[in-house]
Amino acid sequence: MPELSVAPLSLYVHLPWCKAKCPYCDFNSYAATEFPAARYVDALIADLERELPRVWGRQVHSIFFGGGTPSLFPPAELDRLLSAIRARLRLAPQVEISLEANPGAVDAAAFQGFYDAGINRLSLGVQSFDDGFLQALGRIHDARAAHLAIEALQKAGFDNWNLDLIFALPAQDLAAAQRDVQAALAHQPPHLSLYQLTLEPGTPFASQIPAQLPDADSAAEMEENLRNALADAGLQRYEVSAHARAGRQCRHNRNYWLYGDYLGIGAGAHGKITLAGQGIWRSRKAPRPESYMEAALKAKDSLGEGQWVPPAERPFEFFLNALRLLEGFDEQLFEERTGVSFLLVEARLRRALQDGLLQREGRHWRPTPLGLNWLNQLCRQFLPETGKTQSRPIASAS
Repeated sequence: MPELSVAPLSLYVHLPWCKAKCPYCDFNSYAATEFPAARYVDALIADLERELPRVWGRQVHSIFFGGGTPSLFPPAELDRLLSAIRARLRLAPQVEISLEANPGAVDAAAFQGFYDAGINRLSLGVQSFDDGFLQALGRIHDARAAHLAIEALQKAGFDNWNLDLIFALPAQDLAAAQRDVQAALAHQPPHLSLYQLTLEPGTPFASQIPAQLPDADSAAEMEENLRNALADAGLQRYEVSAHARAGRQCRHNRNYWLYGDYLGIGAGAHGKITLAGQGIWRSRKAPRPESYMEAALKAKDSLGEGQWVPPAERPFEFFLNALRLLEGFDEQLFEERTGVSFLLVEARLRRALQDGLLQREGRHWRPTPLGLNWLNQLCRQFLPETGKTQSRPIASAS
């Protein structure tokens, strides 16, 4: 068996509250008009303290505040949290620190406060620039608020930021989807994440499907047209949903997709840590904020649950992530990050090569356009023989 190498390390911080729960959202988030921000930050710091023995001395290359709506937190509390993180972890000199924000849950003063606290990348959940579509999605902002938020974050000093857009919305046609992308491009974003609306199990949209959803052919036409427009504007697609200008790829997400390590703190946060000579440890914190805070502040030994990832499950996890990247992966990286011999997966990769889902250049493999379109089917080929995996697939941030 190849030796399992320690992967680059990131930190994910989950801030679970939002003003309203969107009907398409299946994230661990909770609607609230008020929440205990200071107490929650205390719990996060206590959580981090418990995790330190697993990552002691390792350098952190990126930090991501996800949610929920992290921009609801007072900048002073995030400043306090970042100070605590800096005092406990060794941060890379040019560490990327990202924060998710929504136009309806932030103002110009808050943007300036986040920037002054040391956050250097923002991800703005615009989703659409059309008031009708925003209302259909259950968003709390309108198009004007979205434009103002973009102007405010730039004025605060942010030059590294992302816009989230969703297409194939109820009653949306190609022309309307094009208008959304053109409205985004008018602001010249360094990074843009483009997602098709999906009906996630357990959400209101799944139980009561919106009327006039575009059919599969219409959605595919939209996607091809919109991605071409982004490429023409200098935003190159580098992952299934992510487009960026040169030098603006999201380093935090790239670490996920290359099967790197990440420490997860916060209610419902997931973590993956490689421990030399032991294996890969996956963890998940208690999902409910109150239960999480109570456990963290009462110094309980465990804030959630965890398990070792068996070698048989690591190839599926690796490919579930690495094959999202247009650049693909190297055979040596596979062995270093999984501790599994490449020979054990080569036959299945060759079948995918013959099926036109993958292409190969020497020891480097990458998905074809067909492989990207059929990514779920491609990844299923690497499930353990039982057809089951105990570790939850990674959901990327933006």
